[in-house]
Amino acid sequence: MKAVLRFDYATVGHVTVDVLPDGSRRAGGAAFYSALQAARLGLRTLILTRGVAAEIEELLAPHSHELELRVLPSEHTTTLLTSGAGAQRSQRVLAWGGPIDDDLDLDSSILHLAPVARETPTRWSGHSEFVGLTPQGLLRQWPGEDREIELAAPPPASERLADNCNALVLSEHERANCATLIARALSAGALVAVTDGAAPNTVLLPSGDVLDLHVPAIDDPRDDLGAGDVFAAAFFVALADGQAPSDAAHFATAAAAVRMRGEGAGGAVGSREEIQARLRAVSR
Repeated sequence: MKAVLRFDYATVGHVTVDVLPDGSRRAGGAAFYSALQAARLGLRTLILTRGVAAEIEELLAPHSHELELRVLPSEHTTTLLTSGAGAQRSQRVLAWGGPIDDDLDLDSSILHLAPVARETPTRWSGHSEFVGLTPQGLLRQWPGEDREIELAAPPPASERLADNCNALVLSEHERANCATLIARALSAGALVAVTDGAAPNTVLLPSGDVLDLHVPAIDDPRDDLGAGDVFAAAFFVALADGQAPSDAAHFATAAAAVRMRGEGAGGAVGSREEIQARLRAVSR
């Protein structure tokens, strides 16, 4: 019998080993950064991933008191050689953990589908009150190991995920490849948030209305790795809490700013109090 997992927030996607230019290794992936943000907002949070359990558990050991972890076994953990920042970031696939099976039984108030390398299942069972999707990993393709990642339109089977989502978050440089995904999401009644660095965020509404929302400047940004994933988690949590789309986007923007003002995940993914303090500071 398959286990039923009951959480406030569950992410499904690969926790990655990010190898930085100096050779250091850190935990990465949307499933990790988004889950950590949700946990620091006070939610009981699960990461469901695939890889080498001992390797992932060691990477996430500093956060074991904050996060629940389920690792489906694989010969490899997805490993990415990462350089650059923002839209100029490049990544090479050194190892891939394989697909996450379709026979998942998940029970979580918020379910966040968070692929990094086309691993996310296209169907699942269980109960979720809110489903969010960050489709970046659906767009990624690479000719083989130790090859740079390129972006392309997601496979048709993956585009069906949009039919069951309440919200999508993607970046402006992913938008062209997500045209069909965005159209399907809006037709199904979902919101779509498009981030663009320091440029205004765009929120597309199912009604056809478009919100262009100012992004306050960040003094001394230090590290943007995972900032988009932090934005997504905060956006999904705020929407699930009943906040208006514009308020949810401002809250998420503040969460991303807190992330970017620090380095690494440990002290740089903010609590609810730190995010609210950022909101108050920029409103003044």
